Amino acid sequence: MTVGILALQGAFAEHGQMLDKLNTAHFEIRQKKDLDQKFDALILPGGESTVMGKLLWELDLYKVLREKICGGIPVFGTCAGLILLAGGVEENQSCLGTMDIQVKRNAYGRQLGSFYAEEEFAGLGTIPMTFIRAPYIVSASPEVEILAKVGGKIVAARQGKQLVTAFHPELNADTGVHRFFLDMVEKQRLPSNHPMIKL
Repeated sequence: MTVGILALQGAFAEHGQMLDKLNTAHFEIRQKKDLDQKFDALILPGGESTVMGKLLWELDLYKVLREKICGGIPVFGTCAGLILLAGGVEENQSCLGTMDIQVKRNAYGRQLGSFYAEEEFAGLGTIPMTFIRAPYIVSASPEVEILAKVGGKIVAARQGKQLVTAFHPELNADTGVHRFFLDMVEKQRLPSNHPMIKL
């Protein structure tokens, strides 16, 4: 398995370190030609979503990435990556719009702009969650599976082959969320009658 990590801005290196811990091959996507490499999954890291969105257009990456996601490549978006994948953002920011969620940017305000929590994540139990000027999911369609909440706010969700977190799992030592994503990718690569697939 090989994972492509969008490396225009933000915490992309930390995602690579997580994948190294899990013995998973990866490479950085910085320009359009990088998308010619074969990869099985994609990570959109945290950072500044407005800058990342602008660079996607300027580097001619937007259309190709959106086509790949809509075509079924598994994708994991953290913080800004969540915002980029959202179907709607309260501030009307341009985004890839591939996931049926509505998001509020910088949702926790200045006083809680950055904070740490330990909460339940479906299938993983209690995990560490580091939030940095984080968004949260305001609403989601019935097709979206809610995976975690903090203070009643949705901070992790999955829809089909798309996984998002409002927090930064790459900034903690726990590899649980990355393992969750890689397991998700692996199961989706298997034939539907494989015993690992729950029918």
